[in-house]
Amino acid sequence: MVKILLAQPRGFCAGVIRAIDIVDRALDRVGAPVYVRHEIVHNRHVVDTLKAKGAVFVEELDEVPAGEVTIFSAHGVSRAVQKDAEARGLPVIDATCPLVSKVHNQGRRYVAAGRTLILIGHAGHPEVEGTLGQIDGEIHLVGTPEEVSALPIPVDAPVAYITQTTLSVDDTRVIIAALEARFTDLTGPSTAEICYATQNRQSAVRELCKSADLLLVVGSPNSSNSNRLREIGEEMGKPAYLIADGSQFDPAWLDGVGTIGLTAGASAPEELVQSVIVAIQAVTPASVEKLDGLEENVQFRLPPALNRLPQRARVA
Repeated sequence: MVKILLAQPRGFCAGVIRAIDIVDRALDRVGAPVYVRHEIVHNRHVVDTLKAKGAVFVEELDEVPAGEVTIFSAHGVSRAVQKDAEARGLPVIDATCPLVSKVHNQGRRYVAAGRTLILIGHAGHPEVEGTLGQIDGEIHLVGTPEEVSALPIPVDAPVAYITQTTLSVDDTRVIIAALEARFTDLTGPSTAEICYATQNRQSAVRELCKSADLLLVVGSPNSSNSNRLREIGEEMGKPAYLIADGSQFDPAWLDGVGTIGLTAGASAPEELVQSVIVAIQAVTPASVEKLDGLEENVQFRLPPALNRLPQRARVA
């Protein structure tokens, strides 16, 4: 019999739960539609579920009709987007993850202190785009140690770095080491300050791979943190696959496999994990066991602006 070993923790983090809750509560108060700039979180199942309830997802604010409730995604947006929404008088609810907002505030403090700012992250990711647009002044974006060596900054300049929250902790550590090797006056947060959910899920996957012959990560292809989990499995020498749900499970992956490690990115709901278990058990007998791990109890408060939305009129 195959054993399915579940990572702990896995799946939704507090920032994702908060963002989804914001959309649900906005819909409950004002009715459909409410407009969401960018995918609220990077998971197609979540987005489709909210669409069915009346959420409309747009890429740019000019797609939002005048006066309609607008929600910013958990990844954050630039100040330009915020100012655009204000200029149009759109009622805005900001679902930016508080840990992303923390990175914005760190960057502003470093710039205010006169330091040249470096952002460790992936070009084009919504969180990175939002961070670049939240901090005044020039920001240098790096994603590899090689890019550190190419930075047009004097080695003795006062420098600071901040990081995208969903990166691999190991990759981030390598880039920070490259920065430390190059610059003589460097400051920035430790890798311990990277998003708790990112760290916890990556640590759980490392533990999972010590016992598993195969790693399956439930998540969307555009989910940065889900891709990092798959990469960690590969780094540990395990066959590792990123799948959206049970429909993408390939029975051929089970050849020679006794234990399957199963986890999910921070934007993937538990029902998708369960769909993978069902898909596996449909082709082979399989037991399910949860790995010992951290029980997360982090909760983020909802934005007060939600309570200022006009409540939908109820039909008696």
